[in-house]
Amino acid sequence: MITLLLIFFPLVAALMLLLVKGEQVKKIALGAAIVEFAISMFAVFQFQKNADTQFELNYAWIKSMGINFHVGMDGISLLLVILTTFLVPIIILTSFNKQYKNPSAFYSLILAMQFALIGVFVSLDGFLFYIFWELALIPIYFICLLWGGDDRARITFKFFVYTLAGSLLMLAGLIYLYQFTPNHTFDIKALYAAGQSLDVVHQGYVFWAMFMAFAIKMPVFPFHTWQPDTYTTAPTQGTMLLSGIMLKMGTYGVIRWLLPIAPLGVEHYAHLAITLAVIGILYASTIAIVQKDFKRLIAYSSIAHVGLIAAGILAGNVQGVQGSMIQMLSHGVNVVGLFFIVDLIQTRTNTRDLHSLGGIRNVNPQFAVLFLIVLLGSVALPLTNGFIGEFLLLNGVYQYSAWMAAFAGISVILGAVYMLRSYQSIMLGETNALTSSFAPLTGNEKAVLVIICAAIIAFGVFPKPLLDIVEPSVIKLVDGFNLAIGK
Repeated sequence: MITLLLIFFPLVAALMLLLVKGEQVKKIALGAAIVEFAISMFAVFQFQKNADTQFELNYAWIKSMGINFHVGMDGISLLLVILTTFLVPIIILTSFNKQYKNPSAFYSLILAMQFALIGVFVSLDGFLFYIFWELALIPIYFICLLWGGDDRARITFKFFVYTLAGSLLMLAGLIYLYQFTPNHTFDIKALYAAGQSLDVVHQGYVFWAMFMAFAIKMPVFPFHTWQPDTYTTAPTQGTMLLSGIMLKMGTYGVIRWLLPIAPLGVEHYAHLAITLAVIGILYASTIAIVQKDFKRLIAYSSIAHVGLIAAGILAGNVQGVQGSMIQMLSHGVNVVGLFFIVDLIQTRTNTRDLHSLGGIRNVNPQFAVLFLIVLLGSVALPLTNGFIGEFLLLNGVYQYSAWMAAFAGISVILGAVYMLRSYQSIMLGETNALTSSFAPLTGNEKAVLVIICAAIIAFGVFPKPLLDIVEPSVIKLVDGFNLAIGK
């Protein structure tokens, strides 16, 4: 029942919002998102850490094709449900000082996307997973197309084509596996067994079909070209949904579906896939250093962070997978904070150009402190949330290959370079005509940044509750992976 509530409550709320007019719509949307977060917290308190999949429901949907409405949560799913339900209210709150044309549709699309994202994270049927995966694309497409910036039609179309092409490859892989299930079903355990029954060559086919879909969504080099333009052009709330939550669909897909379905394929092609991820880390970090547009800089930094997450997962050990889970949550919180900071600066100065800013600390020291906390979380300073996941990830990649870990570790240094330089350009030095009248933070803006900063410090100082939720599920998954490849 909890799982059904988590899936369908946002959808019902989204449909009801279409009937609401005026300024009340954003308050109702925020209230609905807070209720959804409360439901997820109830699931956390009911969750038994050492048990298998919980809150499970399995109903026949298209019986003739072996398709069931099969949903449930383990620690891996639950952590991403927490991330989604925690970030959506914050994303809605960031919009309170903005006026959007047709706000009912705007907030309805945000909640509809939450419905699809939760569905992706709790699906235990391959076809159902694909349906929710595709449904998540529709709301964000319209958010970017209707409320995006210049050249949004071309950029959004490119994003749509990229992700749709990847989705079709994933569907082809699932249908191929479906042919090898004894009773012709899309049930997750049957697909696991079917995939593991194949030889390394055929698992390789499945690996690339599914990895391409997940790599585009994350994105991993060289499938990243849609991302910087889309993140830059999308409205702030759309960028937050894309970077904070939606890209986690790809990393989650690798953990939940790719590792158990094609373990021999993963083992055979992991070195190539990790190499692509590490190239992406270095490439995106280098490009970020020379960016003048602060929003575009954050977009490239996101590629670098996700590249490290992908490398950690594909290393196939407990530290790598567990680090990826913690880093997914940390990255989601941090990147939402960073894009909100970009929005605050642009709203007050009408520019995102780093060389046109400076001296904001002199007129708004409170904003400078909150910005610095978010930035330090992003560069993985010890005692912030970014440190825990990054340490585990580098440890996991090192167990796979010391050289890969060495190159991946360069991202920590480069990340500190471009983030601290951007802070220096924006906040330090003398004020100018654009920044001398930088307005104080409103109550809503302050609330968003304080919540994000509190999460960054709390998860960094005391990560144990998050690790306890995810650890048993990660150990079980990695043990199954090692058994399948004969380790």
